[in-house]
Amino acid sequence: MTRSPDPRDYDLDGLRVRVMAEHGGTVDDSIPQLAAADPDLCGLALVLTDGTLLASAQADVRFSVQSAVKPFLFALALLDTRGDALDLIGIEPTGEAFDAIKLETGTGRPPNPMVNAGALLTAALVDGDDVEARNDRILRGLSAFAAQDLEVDEGVARSEHLLGDRNHALAHLMRAEGTLGVGADDAVAVYARACAVLVDARALAVMGATLACGGVNPVSGERVVPADVARDVVSVMATCGVYDGSGRWMRGVGIPAKSSVSGGIVLSTPGVLGGAVISPPLDEQGTSVRGRLACEALSAELDLHVFGSLAA
Repeated sequence: MTRSPDPRDYDLDGLRVRVMAEHGGTVDDSIPQLAAADPDLCGLALVLTDGTLLASAQADVRFSVQSAVKPFLFALALLDTRGDALDLIGIEPTGEAFDAIKLETGTGRPPNPMVNAGALLTAALVDGDDVEARNDRILRGLSAFAAQDLEVDEGVARSEHLLGDRNHALAHLMRAEGTLGVGADDAVAVYARACAVLVDARALAVMGATLACGGVNPVSGERVVPADVARDVVSVMATCGVYDGSGRWMRGVGIPAKSSVSGGIVLSTPGVLGGAVISPPLDEQGTSVRGRLACEALSAELDLHVFGSLAA
């Protein structure tokens, strides 16, 4: 049997140089802070199951986590509802855009936790009697995933709340369907603040590695969520994490992932490693162009495709 390459020997800076040759894609302009992102920002990080951190240049540049927060909101909702969130949110791919104004026919549920409707609901399901309490719970939970105290970009949070018209529409639609148990504006406010949490590629890689380690943070040693929660989250990342490009992603990259409009991608290869890439220019599905190239290379060169053994 061929031995898999050791990630500790991998040249992340060399990979960064390779993908920087790609200049396609467009920086998201849905809020002013995202529109102002540096299109030449590119950072990569990997965290192994023993806590070893590998990072390239610019892996310490902070950015708002945006939709890459969705797996972790889902995890916290599963934990805080003792699994009841699985009855309240679907887990099927949609084949549609992340902000599509659509709920499941007949149930009024969001189709899955990785689209905006699902994330609005998961953020509303975490423990807390009001907006402030849920905000605090989410920030503490995300910090446990990252093994460090994270902060919120208040300007981004305000912009997400004020300019998130489709999120407001989705929240009101779920209220009308009886799916959302809190006020629509409160739900949007909590989700907007979660998207505004600041991470860098290193912190996001630790978060992905915590899921890859079955809910145990490999840096802090803390059990953040139970193993079955981590399994459920990574499963939905695999099927829904790159929206209507998820099937192509799993075939070509084969690593459960979640993309974001800030250009961040979080990766979770069960039992192997977590990873993250940040590069703001996006393709039509809202996925980082350089990030996809980097993930394809990591998958191929480190044998990370979850179905790679079938092609051996």
